[in-house]
Amino acid sequence: MIQGKKVVVVMPAYNAEKTLEQTYAEIPFDIVDEVILTDDCSRDNTVGKARELGIREVLVHDRNKGYGGNQKTCYNRALELGADIVIMVHPDYQYTPKLVHSMAYMLANGVYPVCLASRILGRGALKGGMPIVKYVANRLLTFFENVMLRQKLSEYHTGYRAFTADVLRSIDYNVDSDDFIFDNEMLAQIFYAGYEIGEVTCPTKYFEEASSINFRRSSIYGLGVLKVSLVYRLCKWRLMKSKLYHSRKR
Repeated sequence: MIQGKKVVVVMPAYNAEKTLEQTYAEIPFDIVDEVILTDDCSRDNTVGKARELGIREVLVHDRNKGYGGNQKTCYNRALELGADIVIMVHPDYQYTPKLVHSMAYMLANGVYPVCLASRILGRGALKGGMPIVKYVANRLLTFFENVMLRQKLSEYHTGYRAFTADVLRSIDYNVDSDDFIFDNEMLAQIFYAGYEIGEVTCPTKYFEEASSINFRRSSIYGLGVLKVSLVYRLCKWRLMKSKLYHSRKR
């Protein structure tokens, strides 16, 4: 705990058997109270590896629900367990859990209610092996989003995120997509609700076992990002309504 606040790390997993142990070993258990791993019908032994490591909360989907659907299970369970701070760490070891301290303390001390670990701040992305095409696409999409959402994030596409429970309870993330665009929709909801988002610099690693999506799915994601941004602006101008932007019943 930090200042009496319960810290829960959630790990949405899919075929993470080879990298899970290395990721889990870097979680700072001096402040982390619980770890939740949700397996989205992996084809390897991710579940067995998680239980071998002693992870108590291992949730297994009976069908593949997608990246967004996996996160929904994680956040819902974290709130059920009474989490005050929820930090998503991908078990593919693309991001180091050593930043959990920095992100958790930022939230626990009330500096920001949400924190993203940015690969773009500094030179972490290219240095870590991010393909130049992905880097350029990241920068272009982020520029468009900042213009449409009227924000100044360095990137919207990192999968390393920390939220206070108040933020998770105040947005209805369960209506978001079950696919990769979930991440973008969630950030748009957070900004629409009036919250601010802080960032920390994060190194990253690109290697064979690290999760990645192919060109086709990346293109679909990019088009989805443009749509989310446009819908956000139109809703702000009250020219349309979206199910994404309404208060969640508590």
